[in-house]
Parts: sequence; structure tokens; C-alpha cells
Amino acid sequence: MSSSDRRPLSTLEQPAWELLRQRLRAVRSFLSVALPISNAHTGDFYTRGVWDELVCCSPEAVLAAFTRHHPPEQLRHPEPTRTWDENELSQIFCKASHRLLDLESFLEAAKHHSLPYLGVCTPLGHLLGFLNEKEHGNYDTKIKTDEFMNNKKAHEVLVMSQLIDSIANYCGIKQVIDLGSGKGYLSSFLSMHYDLKVYGIDSSSTNTHGATERNRKLKKYWKVYRSRARADSKGQLSETKKERGALPDNPECKASISGELLSNNNIGLGRGQDKPKLPPVNSSGSFTDLAMPDSNELNNQFCTVQDIDKSPTSEFSFLNILPVDAVEVVTSPKLCQKVLSDEEREHRKMANLKAKANRLRESNLYSPLTSFITAETELHDVIEDLEDSIMVGLHTCGDLAPNTLRIFVGKPEIKAVCSVGCCYHLLSEEFEVQPEENTLEQWGFPMCQDLKEEGWCCGRNARMSACLALDRVAVGQGLPLESLFYRAVLQVIIKECYDNVKSDRRVGKAFSKSSCFLDYCRESLKNLGLDESKLSDSCLLEYYEVYKSRKKELEAFNMLRVVLSPCIEALILLDRLCYLREQGNVAWAGLVKLFDPVTSPRCYAVIAVKKP
Repeated sequence: MSSSDRRPLSTLEQPAWELLRQRLRAVRSFLSVALPISNAHTGDFYTRGVWDELVCCSPEAVLAAFTRHHPPEQLRHPEPTRTWDENELSQIFCKASHRLLDLESFLEAAKHHSLPYLGVCTPLGHLLGFLNEKEHGNYDTKIKTDEFMNNKKAHEVLVMSQLIDSIANYCGIKQVIDLGSGKGYLSSFLSMHYDLKVYGIDSSSTNTHGATERNRKLKKYWKVYRSRARADSKGQLSETKKERGALPDNPECKASISGELLSNNNIGLGRGQDKPKLPPVNSSGSFTDLAMPDSNELNNQFCTVQDIDKSPTSEFSFLNILPVDAVEVVTSPKLCQKVLSDEEREHRKMANLKAKANRLRESNLYSPLTSFITAETELHDVIEDLEDSIMVGLHTCGDLAPNTLRIFVGKPEIKAVCSVGCCYHLLSEEFEVQPEENTLEQWGFPMCQDLKEEGWCCGRNARMSACLALDRVAVGQGLPLESLFYRAVLQVIIKECYDNVKSDRRVGKAFSKSSCFLDYCRESLKNLGLDESKLSDSCLLEYYEVYKSRKKELEAFNMLRVVLSPCIEALILLDRLCYLREQGNVAWAGLVKLFDPVTSPRCYAVIAVKKP
């Protein structure tokens, strides 16, 4: 799409700047009274008496109320948002003790201060519809990806790659920079399916090496994948043309056309030509059309191309699937048997050389690189042939997500960004530490001026709880309660039997290696450098039995933390969106829900495109 053809992104609806700031302030006000719950450490749950300190109702009441307020169907179809004034919020918690008083109002307020209820997100279907005003192909495609990706990753890659390709086409971009590319799932798919030139950058050389090897193996698979697609297309089209009577009746010429021409190794779909596209996401944002085929159906593992050209007037319209210079159409028996002239030989030689060059270019569409990227990184030092690009990141950890946005704003070559963050607990917070301890120039949080001016701080435990998955818990995929309970009881044992010995060590994966509470205690005490022989089995089991009756307190408290997790995530993502809206060179910026939150809990993308 040329710049003269495309609608300006400024015409795409986005939340008004004042509405966005109002929603940010509302979430901040609610969390200012609710954060003590999120910042409580479950490891100290019993040693600190957290339940009695922060909650005044019974555990049973909390568990029952959670079920009433968070049915799965309501999470998928949220009610309209409502506003909460300062007076209402102040009545939820006791002003003196900060204990939770009004459970029902707390659950309602938490719900309406999460992204689905704030009215600030752009539906994925609306964005794709705007970007794809002009279609880029006439194909329907079924793509099986679980040969080389699990279901979760396949869901993420299919949806995000479709959006990235749409943004790239809209901006006229062919280069993609994938930060935190890891094993290269997204990078490989973008390069192979969409013919984009992708640089996958990861700070781990192990990941980069693995991505390179995996990409090499994928290319072999992809050749078979596309060859089968071409064979399927050939069979369908030949049958169609036979019914129309469009093909010559001469058997020898038929063999030449279907056998010689369609066997050309250059048959493929390159960027700039009509190419298959993924099933579109509908305007409601539903992902039901992206269900993966049954992994047992081996015959369906290749893409199926249908309805390539239904025009009866185009005698050899099935050749539209080929590059323009791939073949010459032969239309008579005499020409089929004709000895090639010198001019024709030269023409075919040049075509073969061009095909070879295209294959070499395509083999280098994805380049894994190892580099630690910050907001100050000079991209030309990492990518020699840097050109206008879209910068993307699928579940970039910690500070890499906000730094991706800063690079987009600061580097003229980066024309668009699509970032899905992850691992909020790894974010650096500017106001979490004492001023004399501040050593970073760029902090992961906060980014926008409003939160910076207030010196806002969430705290590590709150950011850790932001990674919890409310939608998964609501459908019965609960928290690892048993391991949390073991750890909380162990902390009581350490405090009372080892004089509250503090250690920088961690218990590690003691729970996964243990068959019972006794095994867990023995393994954990060893990992912490404590003398586990000091305590008998009966002593350890006595602690277990004493706190077993209070297990529901821990379960209910973690439900309260789960309820608050979308609110903390909303504050972090609104901070990033407000930062982008503050910049003078950004034409459009929005939050878009890309994934099914049960399949992929970190499902929101921060997307922006620069002004021309």
C-alpha cells in the first residue's frame, strides 16, 4: 500500500488523552489503598500473621465471594465500567489499620479497575480492519504449526505475526527487529510465512545458537510444507481446468504444462505478490477461527489453497500462484516440441540465476543475533544493513519491554512497535530504592510524567503478583497452593527452631523434588545451609498439623492477590501507553488484547506507529 493510498492512522479511533489520564489516576487511587495486600509476602504469611493484619472477614467468605464475582463467562464478556469516587474507595479499607472491611465493594472495585473494564483498549479486529483496507491476497490458508510449536506458542505466533505483517504492509516496511527473540519462534514464522527480513536479537548466546539450529531444521520442513501445498494446488487446479475445457487436448502438451512448468523450483509466494494470509480475527476479537488442527491428522499438516482464481476467462489463471518470471506459458503442441533458440536459452538461464538469487535471499530472511539491548544501544552497531523497521517483542522480560518503546521513540529507523511485555517482577522501579542507590539512567517503571511526578512505586511483591493469571484461576487452573503452604510453614520452623536465621540462599525446586512435607523440609533446610538433622520427623510433622487447619487463610489471601493482579498490570501498561502518547512523533498508540488470556495470560500488546 503506497503512502498516497493509505488512510492516516490519526483517523483510527483511540482513547482521548484526558480519558486516558483519568483512567490512569483511577487505577492509581484504588491501588494506593489496596497495595498492602499485593505487597505481603506469602512466605511470611504465618510468621507475620498476615491474615489478621490485613483482612477482617473469614476465609470462607472470600472464597465464596470470588466465585460469585468472577465467573468465566463474565471475564470474557465484561460489563460496562463504572467510576469510583475517593469516598467509596476509602470505605473499603479501615483508615487506621488498613484492614479490608467491605469485601463485596473490594471485588467490584478491583474488577472495574482492570483493562477489560476501563474502556481504553482498541479491539484487535478494528485495528486489523483499518490496516488491511486493501487486501494483499486472495487465498484461504490452514496452517498447522504444532509440528514445531506447542499450542500456547502457536496461538501467540499466529495472532501476533498476522498483526505485525499488517503493520509492516501499512508502513511499507520489510525489516523486522525482534527483541528478546529467544528460540526464534516468532522470527522464524515471520520470515518463512510472510517473507519479512527479520533480525532476532537475544542477550543469550545459548538462545541464539539454538534459534539458528532450529531455523536451519525448519527451513527443510518449510520446503516440504510449501511443496505439498503446490502439489495440492496443482491437483485442484488441473481438475478445475479440465472441467472447463480450458486445457489443450493434446496429451503431450498437457504433460509439458503440468509436468515441466509446475515443477519449476522457483514456485513460491514472495513478498510483494499475492500470498496466503491467516484467517482474520473478527471485530469482536474472537480467536475461535485460529484453532489448531488435530495433531493426529498427518495429512492435514500442510496449507490448503482454495479458490485461487475463479475467472473463466483466464485460460491459465492457475499460474497466478507463480512468480511473474517463473515460467513461460506454452499454448500449442508445436511450441511444446520446439527446440530452444539461443535467445530462449539465455532467457531461461537468466531466470534460473534470478531464482537462485531469490532462494539465497530467502535463506537469509531470518538472522539470529546475540546482543544485550538497552535504550542507549546504537542499532547500526548491531545490524549493519539497518533500514526502516518495525520493532517487536513477544513476552520480553522486565526492562526490555519499556526499553523497546524508548528505542522506538528515539531511533528514526524504527517506524512502528508491537510489544507484549512479561515478568513484571523484573522491572526496575525508580522510586523503590533510596535516591543515593539510584544508578540507572532509564528505569523500567514508571515511564509517564504523571507517575514520575508523584514518585509512584508498586514494590517487587506487587509486581510479582501482577504476573498471576486471574482468567486461569477463574476456570479452575488454580495457584500452586500446596507449595505456597509448605513454604509458609517452613518459614515458621526456621524462625522458631533456627532463631530466625536469614540467608541469601533460596529453597530452589525443593517442592518438585519432594514427595511429602518431610522431604520438602529436609531438602529445603539443606539448600538454605541449615542443619536439618537438628529436627526430628515428629517435630516437623507437628508443625504441619498445627497449620493445616489454617490452610484456607492462605488460599483465600492468595485469591485476593489474584483479584488485584489485573489492576497492577493495568497501571504498568497504562503507564507505557501514556508515555507514548506524550511523544510528539507518534501518530497512533494503543493497547490491544491479542491472545486468549487463559491460553496466554500476558495477552496485551502496546502498539504504536510514528508520524510519516
